[in-house]
Amino acid sequence: MIAYLDTHVVVWLCQDNLTKLSSKALDALNEHDLLISPAVLIELGFLYQIGRIVRAPQDLAKQLRVQIGVQVCNHSFADLADTALFETWTRDPFDLMIVSHAKANGYAPLVTADENIRAHYPKAVW
Repeated sequence: MIAYLDTHVVVWLCQDNLTKLSSKALDALNEHDLLISPAVLIELGFLYQIGRIVRAPQDLAKQLRVQIGVQVCNHSFADLADTALFETWTRDPFDLMIVSHAKANGYAPLVTADENIRAHYPKAVW
């Protein structure tokens, strides 16, 4: 079974900052094959450009791939777009794409601390 990681979870894992994760989030990390939406990489790219993170998104993705097997999901972008067209709860394009990716891939769990996502995606894990 798979689970997706939200952007902030990727950052915390790369920083080895597991204390920011809830016990349910840690359980999900241990019990699932982990994926990130390509939208996470794009969001990390923006964060890198504005100096909010100090490492390039490719480096972060590689670190998690090597350390814990996280893969970038290659699920169809057309499926993601079809799903995203029905989401009306956010105007944040990254939240929209990340949640839609998890939904389009069988309503997969999404590990996130984001309260807005958790309020609108029943498979959010925190």
